[in-house]
Order: sequence, then structure tokens, then C-alpha cells
Amino acid sequence: MEQKSETLLDSQLIEKSLERGMSYGDYRKMIATLVLEGASTGPIQNEELSNYTLLNDQRMRRLDKTLKIGAETVSKIERVDREITWLVLTESWCGDAAQTLPVMNKIANLNNKISLKLLLRDENTELMQRFMANGSMAIPKLIAIDNASGDIIGEWGSRPSVAAKMVQDQKDKYGVFTPEFKEELQQWYNKDKGQSTIKDLLPLLFLE
Repeated sequence: MEQKSETLLDSQLIEKSLERGMSYGDYRKMIATLVLEGASTGPIQNEELSNYTLLNDQRMRRLDKTLKIGAETVSKIERVDREITWLVLTESWCGDAAQTLPVMNKIANLNNKISLKLLLRDENTELMQRFMANGSMAIPKLIAIDNASGDIIGEWGSRPSVAAKMVQDQKDKYGVFTPEFKEELQQWYNKDKGQSTIKDLLPLLFLE
């Protein structure tokens, strides 16, 4: 009985969240406006977060233009025949989100059965708290939903597996993120060009 009750609550939460979700295009427009205003998403406003928002806008713009998906992978994505929604929690200042949201969008654009909807974490804390990983509200957080049943069929976040290992190794060795490591991580993203994220996301389409 308790499990059924939790499942119903999850279903209701997801349904409400989907209604509030925005498209990637609307998210990008919102970010562009924030850049012009020198602001960021979220309740805290300061120069650091607005600078991250500006930098992330540039990163997303670059990936939107340059991201490539191999022909074999494109063919697999195009063959997905079930309707799926990727519901993603994010914020404008999140560097990992800026490097991975364009990948999610590019995949979704290859098949009209795949929908991408975005929510701001700090405006949707109930959903975020339900899908935390290891007690952390880390973003981006992707929740994969089967449209026909409403079932949650997978989760992903907040980094591609290779980057996640880099972060964990850094934590284990030093306990903190140094400015040098943050730069190293962004350089890895730039060299990887979204390919590790693509590889990680494919199983959420039941392709592998």
C-alpha cells in the first residue's frame, strides 16, 4: 500500500512538473535576456553567477552550432518508436548544464517522439528533492518518462560518466574543487565535444 501511495505521489508530481516545463528554445531565450540584464536564474543574484550565466550562454551557443552526432547514432535515435519525455532540472549558472543541455536538445530534435522539457531547480525543489543523487541537489538532473504509461524509465545526471569520475577523483584526493581543476574540467568538455554525454544518454532511449 505504501509503495502504491508513493508511486501515485510521484505520478502527480511529474504531471504537474511537465505542465510547467519549458522548451529548450524558450530556455535559451530566457538565458539571453538574463545576459542582457546582467542577472542569473535562482534566488541569489551576484556578479559571479551572472558571469557564469554569460559564459554558459556562449558555451551553449557554440555547442548548438558545432555539436555533431555520428550517422550510426543518428539512425538509432531516429528508430525510437515510443514517446518519451526528458524532464530536466537546471539553472543558468550551471557549467555542467551548459555543456550537456545542447546535447539533449540535439538528440530530441532527431525524433519527434522524444520531447525535452526544462525546469529551474530552485523553483521546483519538491521535484529536485525527490530525484537527488547521494543526498545532493546536483544539476542538471534528467528524468526520463514514458509518455504512454507516465512511468519513470530512467534518470541521468549531473555529469557524463567520464567527467563524474574526474570529479570524484578530485574530491577523494583533495576534498575541494580548485580553480585549476574547474578549468581542467571545462577543457575536458571542450575536447570531448559532447560525445561522452551522447553515449551516456542513449540507454535512456532503450537503445543499448
